[in-house]
Amino acid sequence: MYYHRLGDIPPKRHTQFRQPDGSLYKEELVSSEGFSGIYSNLYHINAPTRIKAVKDPVKYGPRRLDDYALRQTHLNTSQVKTTGEDYLDARKVLLMNNDCSISICSPRQRKMDYFYKNAEGDEVLFVHDGNGVLLSQFGKLEIRQGDYVVIPRTVIYKLEFEEGPLRLLIVESASPVETVRRYRSQLGQLLEHSPYCERDIRPPHELITDRSSGDFVVMIKKQGYLHHYVYEHSPLDLVGWDGFLWPYAFSIHDFEPITGRIHQPPPVHQTFQAHNFVICSFVPRLFDYHPMAIPAPYNHSNIDSDEVLYYAEGNFMSRRGISRGSFTLHPGGLPHGPHPGTVEKSIGAKQTEELAVMVDTFHPLHLTTDALEFVDKNYPMSWTD
Repeated sequence: MYYHRLGDIPPKRHTQFRQPDGSLYKEELVSSEGFSGIYSNLYHINAPTRIKAVKDPVKYGPRRLDDYALRQTHLNTSQVKTTGEDYLDARKVLLMNNDCSISICSPRQRKMDYFYKNAEGDEVLFVHDGNGVLLSQFGKLEIRQGDYVVIPRTVIYKLEFEEGPLRLLIVESASPVETVRRYRSQLGQLLEHSPYCERDIRPPHELITDRSSGDFVVMIKKQGYLHHYVYEHSPLDLVGWDGFLWPYAFSIHDFEPITGRIHQPPPVHQTFQAHNFVICSFVPRLFDYHPMAIPAPYNHSNIDSDEVLYYAEGNFMSRRGISRGSFTLHPGGLPHGPHPGTVEKSIGAKQTEELAVMVDTFHPLHLTTDALEFVDKNYPMSWTD
């Protein structure tokens, strides 16, 4: 990320910075990888350590399946309208391993009446349907359909969406979610051949300094529980902050595709990296322009990874029976490729309008009990003409 600041801050870190009444603002360092990663300095009116009550934790999290057979899998979630009442209840994990989890989330409630903090994972929200705002200590961040919203761990936030269809794809990561290393200079700037640059990244743009008191609930996720904390002041009591660690939005529509004379491999679509998995964006693009090119992807045997595709928009020319909002899981150990007839049909095509998010993991993914209702039992046989 790059340096950003909002509001008022002192000229030097860890020095006196006083409020109008003469008392000190309360400085908070939010750092990653101990003190070796990116960080930000936050300046609160109230001490962020001061709490009013701690209530009993509630068990929270998915149950994974360990006896699901090795098979190509289609999770047909295309007809799902809602997955729960509020944001946390509606987060349904479908696939998971120790490095990441993949969820759908379509809450009936459009506004959260509490704050949320993930204390053990970064989060990437892909906004498939919906427009709204993310409110956090770092300020107001407008979000809209097609956005990736990257939220570093420990950010305290709430979401407010407009009325209308609402559908989120959520990837939770046990490690930091970062821009792609090969697209960065030694000093961290995105390079000329990167498919996006800093101009495309939207940081929080308006600081919210909430001086009110009352009961402010923060639900904290850690180690399989939701921990219920009550503060007597708002978490949004900052007068300023600066640094490199903050939530941001990046639209999939601002990802510029890399194309070539023959079919390009999936790494050209990579958008984010994390430990043991990557996130890629398939966007509208021109097809390969070699005179003998085959636009449809070639058959591929996964040796090291499981591949998940979430189909967002358009016509997916290498797949049959896949709808908007479907998932496919092509696990390591099995070859996968275009469905019968789609290769010949693709020859001569000039471009695609498809839009999809791909998650490639380097450790096997497990289905959860919540995923079972969406399994298309006929999918493993769908390559039989």
